[in-house]
Amino acid sequence: LALIAWLTRRFFPGTEGSGIPQAIAALSMRRDAVRSKVLSIRVAIGKIVLTTLGLFCGASIGREGPTVHVGAAIMYSLRRIAPIPIRGQDLMRTLILAGGAAGISAAFNTPLAGILFAIEEMSRSFEQRTSGVLIIAVVLAGITGLAILGPYTYFGSTDSALPPSSAWLAVLICGVAGGLIGGLFASSLIFGSKRIAPLAFRYPVRVAFVCGLLITGFGFASGGQTYGTGYLEAKALVTGEEASLLFPLWKLLATVASYLSGIPGGIFAPSLSVGAGLGADLATLMPHVPAAAIIMLGMVGYFTGVVQTPITAFVIVMEMTDNSGMLLPLMATALIAKGVSTLVCPRPIYQALADAYLAKQETGKETKTHAT
Repeated sequence: LALIAWLTRRFFPGTEGSGIPQAIAALSMRRDAVRSKVLSIRVAIGKIVLTTLGLFCGASIGREGPTVHVGAAIMYSLRRIAPIPIRGQDLMRTLILAGGAAGISAAFNTPLAGILFAIEEMSRSFEQRTSGVLIIAVVLAGITGLAILGPYTYFGSTDSALPPSSAWLAVLICGVAGGLIGGLFASSLIFGSKRIAPLAFRYPVRVAFVCGLLITGFGFASGGQTYGTGYLEAKALVTGEEASLLFPLWKLLATVASYLSGIPGGIFAPSLSVGAGLGADLATLMPHVPAAAIIMLGMVGYFTGVVQTPITAFVIVMEMTDNSGMLLPLMATALIAKGVSTLVCPRPIYQALADAYLAKQETGKETKTHAT
């Protein structure tokens, strides 16, 4: 992690963190020169290489946030080779949104969730004139992903369903627990990023080294389950295998340490694995309800609590598990989790981190102007 932090600062500034806050911040930037520092082919290449190194190191990070950043950077950079020069703020926003949607679609093989994420999280609105480019980008990304990996569902398939008599209790428990814990996790990242930012600016390699030691400790404590994205652990839970009751706690702490280290890496996949672990723990309280169904609700509840995008959350889990029969319970869980999460984290995490990134850019520009 110390090496990755050094490479990030020395050769690939702008690649740190998830990448989704940078893409959201780029939507508000008015100057092409400033936006190009965040969304460039160099940044995209650095994001891929450094995120891969982070996964090899065992950091608890995901590739979905970086894929959004890479997709937005590629789409934005393509404006230079278009047959007709693309100009105007609206068209620039369209390219960035389409690239972000394509990134989610390709990473999870969830085209509908890709579109909804761009609408619900990145733009926080839907503009009719942008929908065509957005859908085309998602379709092309989905076709490319299928051509490389073949047909698949991210977490396999499950036909679990909730009996009507117990559905309401499971939905309520998973919604409240997921929203509360997910909101606390998001608040910890926002608060931690603000408090550690001055120290990380002065000593980025040392901060990354300490975070690496913490991640190693969490890995030993969990028997190695916290290393990497958490994909294998979450898939195992969805398909009926068991995990340690403390797995979601260790995974959550490892994800916090990984993000605060400043290396490139997202929180999507780790959040889904924490949610799966939380659902597995809650399933022990409701032995009369199918465990796989509770795990799906836990994933939706926690993921919604973290990112506060309920529509994206229930659609992405439904697409990843190929189970449309759980749609209504997933929707209800997501809505409850969103309401609970806003009580402990009023500002959505990606919006808060994007605002902090924009403020840092403005502060740097003012400092540079004053020095000149």
